[in-house]
Formats: sequence, structure tokens, C-alpha cells
Amino acid sequence: MVSRKRPSSTSFDVIIVGAGISGALMAHALAGKALRILVVDRRQPVRGSTIASTAMIQHEIDVPLHVLAKMVGEKKAQRVWQRSARAVEELISLVRDLELKCAFERKHTLFLSGEEYGARALQMEVDARAKAGIKAELLDSFTLRERYGLHRHAAIDSAISASADPAQLTAALLRNAKVHGIEIAAGIEIKDVRNTDEEVVVSTSEGKMITAKHVVFCTGYEFLESIANKSQKLISTWALASRPRLKRPEWLDRYLIWEGSDPYLYFRTTPDGRVIVGGEDEDGDGAYKDSSKVAKKAKILIEKLGDLTGISIGRPDFTWSAAFGVTPNGLPMIGNLPGMKNVFVTMGFGGNGITFSKIAADLISSEILGHRDADWDLFPIH
Repeated sequence: MVSRKRPSSTSFDVIIVGAGISGALMAHALAGKALRILVVDRRQPVRGSTIASTAMIQHEIDVPLHVLAKMVGEKKAQRVWQRSARAVEELISLVRDLELKCAFERKHTLFLSGEEYGARALQMEVDARAKAGIKAELLDSFTLRERYGLHRHAAIDSAISASADPAQLTAALLRNAKVHGIEIAAGIEIKDVRNTDEEVVVSTSEGKMITAKHVVFCTGYEFLESIANKSQKLISTWALASRPRLKRPEWLDRYLIWEGSDPYLYFRTTPDGRVIVGGEDEDGDGAYKDSSKVAKKAKILIEKLGDLTGISIGRPDFTWSAAFGVTPNGLPMIGNLPGMKNVFVTMGFGGNGITFSKIAADLISSEILGHRDADWDLFPIH
């Protein structure tokens, strides 16, 4: 991804801070609208938390629908899940229409019963989804064992999911944005943001000032201190990828798998036959930086996968760790920065980074373009 070392101007219509998947989707949503748009990142594009994503693109969010309904009300919870399902379908169409080369595949999801959500909870969840018009099938222990060789009390099979190479997807979107005249500048760190009467001013680490009519922060869990939010907490997670063409059940290539436990195990395959496994989450953004934990966490993940599926990973080709932000109700925070005119932020994406990034791009781009999205109220910044 070729990017500028410095912007061509000191004034733009929109500045997007962050050149990961959130920034790329935001740029795409605003492309072709006769706006002067600048995407900046303190790193090279596609070098932040996006590169660590396992890219399980699901409409299912971390908090089940029947649980979320108790937290935010049934109607709002239904709208959240419906919007999430719509976002996944729109991503599928986006990749197809733009012919993006990113190892993209439609998938089913298998949500397994676990320590936190047993068979009874999964039945309640299927009923809640049916009421919201979201198709899901409850599988009993016999069906799971006979069809998939999995020994769990129950599972939910749903169809609105996908997987991709997150780096390729982001890079492809950014390349498409450049075709539409959007500038991408790397190695520029934004240190402060301020409002004037008519515009927003950002200052860089080099002391430069850039103005814009709108500024959107798409920086994952990394924020300026002035725009961080105490409702979001940081979680560390670990993941690994097996060697290619690993021996595995044939059915697994059609599914994303995760479980109703805390921490939960999640895994999927890639087109070249790798198995990607993640989980073992811990509170705190610092844990993932502990190099001594990587081998320990990988060993646990490999053992859990083997116990559940019989798959033998052996020595993984890649292991990595990362941090991400979560909120108490599992929903992202998308909207105007309180007290700042025309400054937008997206945060708290949890395990649904790509799906929620698509929603954020749609909501904020609509606001910038002057037509408020009907779901603007779903993800308030507390």
C-alpha cells in the first residue's frame, strides 16, 4: 500500500484518523461524494490492530439477543441484531461488487453451549432470534455428535457469517479509495483535536495543523487521552494459525465456531487449509504484551481445540496477541464526541470488529452527508 509522507493540503472536508479496517470502510462510505478526504495513520496502513484480527465476520455479537434484550429492551436489542445481520450481508455484497481479492468466504456459524450459556439458554436465544426475524436452528447433543462429532449439549447453527484475510480486505478497500481521489498519508500521528467556530483543527506530532469540516477517529482501541471513554475497557486476546492443509473435518470449512463460555474458544479455517484459533481473553491491555504468555496461551488453545474436535495442530506456523475494547453491553459506541462539534469516534467493537466497523461507517458517513441514519440512536457514546 503506497501512501504519502505528508498531505497535499492543510485543509480537507473530512479527515479519517486510522488506516485499518474501520478507516478503510469509512473512506469507502464517503468515496465518490465530491469530498476532499484525507486518511492518516501514525503507522503504515494496515499495521494496527486490524492485522491481528481473526476476521470471523459474524452478525452474532458477544452478548446474546435474549440477554441484550434484558439490558437495553427487546425492541432495541432486535434492531441491533437486525442491523448487525444487515451489515454482514452488505459486506458480502461489497466484496463481490468491487471484486476485492481477500480470501472472502460465506460461512455458517456454530455457537456451542458452554459454561456460561447451556442448552436452555440456547433455546431461549433461538426463540428470541425467531421473534426478531433472524433465522437460527437449535441442534441437540445427538445431532451435534452425529453430524459434527462434537460432544456438547446443544448448539445454534446460523447462516449470516463470513471470513476473510483482514489485511487484504483493508488494503483492497484503501486502494479503491485512492482510485476515488482519497489521500492516504502514513507516519502522521495526531496529538490533539480542537474546535473553532467553523471547522475542526488537528495537530500532529510534528507541530503541523490540518483543518477539516469533519474528523472521524477510527483508531481501534487506541485513542487520544481527551477522547478515551471510561465505559470501554481493554481486553487482551491470543490467537494462532496452523500450517496449511492441516488434517481437519470436511464440515469445518463451512463454519465459524465459537462457544458460550468465558473466556470462549473460537476457530475457523482458511482457503489454504489452515485452522485459525483464538481465545483465552484476559482483562487489561497490557497482558498481550507479555511475551512469556504467548507460548502458554497457544498451548491452551491447541489443547482445547484438540479436546473438542480431535484436530491436532502440532506446531503452529504463527502465534500472536492483541488488545481490543469492550463495553458492558457488548455494543460499540458510535457517534459525536461529546462537547466537540463535527468530531466522530468509534470504539468498543469487542469481538465484532469488522461487522461493527461497517455499521460505524454507514452511520457516521450518513451524518456527514446530511441524512441521519434511522439507527443512529442504537450505539450512543456514554
